[in-house]
Amino acid sequence: MDPLQRALKSTFGYDTFRPLQREIMEASLSGLDTFALLPTGGGKSLCFQLPALVRDGLTLVVSPLIALMQDQVNQLEAAGVEATFLNSSLGAKESKSRIAGLHEARYKLLYAAPERLMLDHWQENLRQWNISAVAIDEAHCISEWGHDFRPEYRQIAKLREWLPEVPFMALTATATERVRKDIVQHLRLRDPSIFVASFNRPNLSYRVVPKDQPLRQITEFVRRRPVDSGIVYCATRSAVDRLAESLTERGFPAVPYHAGLTNSERAANQDLFIRDETRIVCATIAFGMGINKPNVRWVIHHDLPKNIEGYYQETGRAGRDGLPADCLMLFSAGDAAKQTHFIDEMSDAHEQRIAREQLRLMLHYADCPTCRRRELLHYFAESTDFENCGACDNCLQPRESYNATTQAQKLLSCAYRVRQCGRFGVGMNHLIEILTGSQNEKILRWGHDRLSTYGIGKELTRSQWAAIGRELLRTGYLAQDSGQFPTISLTQAGLEALKSRRVIHLTKAMAPAKSVQPRAGAIECDETLYDRLRRLRKRLADERGVPAYVVFGDNTLRLMAREYPASSAQLGTIAGVSEKKAAAFGDAFLGEIADYLRTYPKVSFSGPP
Repeated sequence: MDPLQRALKSTFGYDTFRPLQREIMEASLSGLDTFALLPTGGGKSLCFQLPALVRDGLTLVVSPLIALMQDQVNQLEAAGVEATFLNSSLGAKESKSRIAGLHEARYKLLYAAPERLMLDHWQENLRQWNISAVAIDEAHCISEWGHDFRPEYRQIAKLREWLPEVPFMALTATATERVRKDIVQHLRLRDPSIFVASFNRPNLSYRVVPKDQPLRQITEFVRRRPVDSGIVYCATRSAVDRLAESLTERGFPAVPYHAGLTNSERAANQDLFIRDETRIVCATIAFGMGINKPNVRWVIHHDLPKNIEGYYQETGRAGRDGLPADCLMLFSAGDAAKQTHFIDEMSDAHEQRIAREQLRLMLHYADCPTCRRRELLHYFAESTDFENCGACDNCLQPRESYNATTQAQKLLSCAYRVRQCGRFGVGMNHLIEILTGSQNEKILRWGHDRLSTYGIGKELTRSQWAAIGRELLRTGYLAQDSGQFPTISLTQAGLEALKSRRVIHLTKAMAPAKSVQPRAGAIECDETLYDRLRRLRKRLADERGVPAYVVFGDNTLRLMAREYPASSAQLGTIAGVSEKKAAAFGDAFLGEIADYLRTYPKVSFSGPP
């Protein structure tokens, strides 16, 4: 068995690598700079942790968040790896002790924030500590084009000057082609080996439903998942606070997380969630990057995300352990209007154009009648070989199309008449105001109440017209420019359809859907035994002051509750049971299983786990 394979089994308890992990590790161990783009839950951390165990010297890991460092060091220590971190959470005495340990070559991995590395005397420290590799986690933070840009990440490039012979590894879970190039350029990676894994997360289901009494919708959703942990993302701090309070009042304890809380309040609420003391966190997008909790079973977007990249990253916090998880977005056209208002208030015209294009793509995703997984993968320029993913609302419950020729003709004609009567275009909302016979100031001032299309659409509500408008944009009959005041115009296809009165079929608007229950990645097991093992895990974790998943992940517990191991040798064959964890926890779990089998018979399962 080669060193990497041996270390994978003995330290982490796994027999096989995930896609691209071995290739990334071997490139780094051969001294090459590497760029690795792996989806959330794809095993990025192992790509630098495992090589650190088989190479001489210290691996330096640049990480953006205190919680992320602490969590990874906790898990490494539980696996028997000498690792440490240095950040502002430590007192002077503890920092001094850890620095002394680094001078004594006591550790294999050091986690540090970028600003800490730039302090006085650190250049000399780094040279003395025999650093043999540098890993930059969450590398998209270095790019202004990334969804989570952090100016302090720009300083990391100095490490290349200080450690010119050391191989660098940049890792991220989400990055467009432009961001990838930016990362390589700013980190000064030298002819890097580039690895891009599939963005597909087959264990996640994706649903978008019309927002209608969101508190009721969310309450019903969490009631059906009485033991599962989840995150609700909201657009504003006030929405976070209101929702957390309302859920708690209804018997679903939830904690808030946003930048308006103090550092200690945020840390305390995050800790409650990570340690399973509360199973719901309501948060702004400030929450998430430092969360390594593998058993988040669902993510809800209470409001429309700003862009697809952020949406992908946020949904990716569910199901990191590979077990099924649900992603639900509540969508309303009103959310899009709010986003547009925020964009209009931006002072930088370039930023406005980017934000409008990102919002357009987000709206396209929310409205699309096709496979949502394909839409996400297409955004990241990944081709697909399937039409139906079997785990999104549009694939499981396809929306019907209908003959929308009359409505489409009215809206296309309205756009054409506006362009005819004036030298300027108008936005979609203004076209809808004309169709529904509004008498607002602009309609009257511009004479649009005298158009032949004025008031001919009163049979539909404004929201229904907005849905038709989005469909006509999606299908290419209308186009919207990206200027400061986005205006609507007919495309050539729209003009031809208007003149020929061609039959136009559009997809019906979304309707509330039944619950989607994906099975991709599920591990069938004895659920009663699994529940007992979960409670044992929680007790052992609390005794050690660590999150439950540091003891064992959900997938490992489910395999135990399926295989019923009766000896240390049998327990050692379970994925996720390393030598160190078997020694520390094996007797307790074997005892619990044996005690269970004195009362209950084994359950048989068909097919592979």
